[in-house]
Amino acid sequence: MQAEELREFVIDKIDDLKGRDVQILDVHDKTDVVDYMIICSGSSKTHVRSIAEHVATEAKHAGTPPIGVEGGEQSEWVLVDLGDVVVHVMQDSIRDFYQLEKLWGQ
Repeated sequence: MQAEELREFVIDKIDDLKGRDVQILDVHDKTDVVDYMIICSGSSKTHVRSIAEHVATEAKHAGTPPIGVEGGEQSEWVLVDLGDVVVHVMQDSIRDFYQLEKLWGQ
C-alpha cells in the first residue's frame, strides 16, 4: 500500500474499535523515517491494546505486516510501526504528558 492508502486504512481500523481523538500528522518533511504519524486515544489499557492489535492484525491480513509493535505489556502507549505510517495508541493521561502533537506539529 502507498502511504496515503495505508493512512486511510489505519484510520478506518481505529474507527472500527472506536478510537478517540484521532490526529494525523504529516511528518514527511520533518523526518526521512516515516510519512505519517497517527495518534489516537483509548479509554483503558484494554481498549488501547485492542485498538493496536486490531490495526496490526488487519494490516497483516492486507499484506502490510507491522515492522514492530511496542508497549503492549503496559498498554498505556502502544506503538504500531507500519513503515510509512506509525500509529500511537495512548491513554489520555499519557497523551497529555508527552504531547506528541505539539512535538511533531511544530
